[in-house]
Amino acid sequence: MWTQIVGKIRLAMTPLMNHWWNSTLYVTPRGLTTSTIASGDGAFQIDFDFISDELVIVNSRGGRATVTLETTSVADFYRQVLDALRRLGVAVPPIQPLPNEVAEATRFNEDTRVRHYDRGQALGFHGVLLSSDIVFERFRAGFLGKASPVQFFWGSFDLAAARFSGRRAPAYAGGKPPHVHIHVMHESYSHELISAGFWPGNDDAPRPEYYAYAMPPPPGLADARIAPATARWVAERGEFILPYDAVRSAADPATALLDFLQSTYDAAADLAEWDRSLLEERVRCECDPLPAGFVAPRVPVS
Repeated sequence: MWTQIVGKIRLAMTPLMNHWWNSTLYVTPRGLTTSTIASGDGAFQIDFDFISDELVIVNSRGGRATVTLETTSVADFYRQVLDALRRLGVAVPPIQPLPNEVAEATRFNEDTRVRHYDRGQALGFHGVLLSSDIVFERFRAGFLGKASPVQFFWGSFDLAAARFSGRRAPAYAGGKPPHVHIHVMHESYSHELISAGFWPGNDDAPRPEYYAYAMPPPPGLADARIAPATARWVAERGEFILPYDAVRSAADPATALLDFLQSTYDAAADLAEWDRSLLEERVRCECDPLPAGFVAPRVPVS
């Protein structure tokens, strides 16, 4: 809920970008950030700092305000964030206080149930996001076509990146998450894409995992051969998954994840007849390899 509050502030105060990319957060070495948001004749930025247990707000005039990340209610956090922005002179337009993509939604200002803040879980989750972000960025570098940033979606609570063929997609006819307008889905899937990401799971899929899918899915995708061997197709979800534990326990976690990203993209792009000679970089840069000691954190995420 905290990330939804901050994400909705960014969405309300930034120009609309294709596929709602102006609403997302980004991974930093210490947590998550909105990046720069214009305000009046200046700008500000909101950062979750999971190392210092603070939400940090800074502006271009040298102002700084913090909100402690601690056991509290969503309503109290919501009030503290808006108060901190007001102290810095940031005029926040009204945001939709009803959370998105959750089955049981309570308005932020009415959600007074006290929630326990587990610092170890927050640090562990951030560690997984940071390790995954590094690999996703390396994978993204080989694509010349339209590609999303590696970004954190606060509604679905996942880190994701997408590649696009450049062609418009058929009108979206799938389902939608709870408390989301169908227009959001139409815009999200207005163009052909192949996406991959990480999420910590939910009640229906209670284990952390990496995933990959194509929209629209080309015929034959379910039967494609992918790597590593621990990855599989989940028919009811229409996507490939790779358990996080399989990556964490691999001899080379970064390579295992890169194999998953590349093999699922290869399969989907070939079956959908993407113009890969136009979209992909064939001349590799002389960049540093991923560190040999790269290991996804072994802190459990719930």
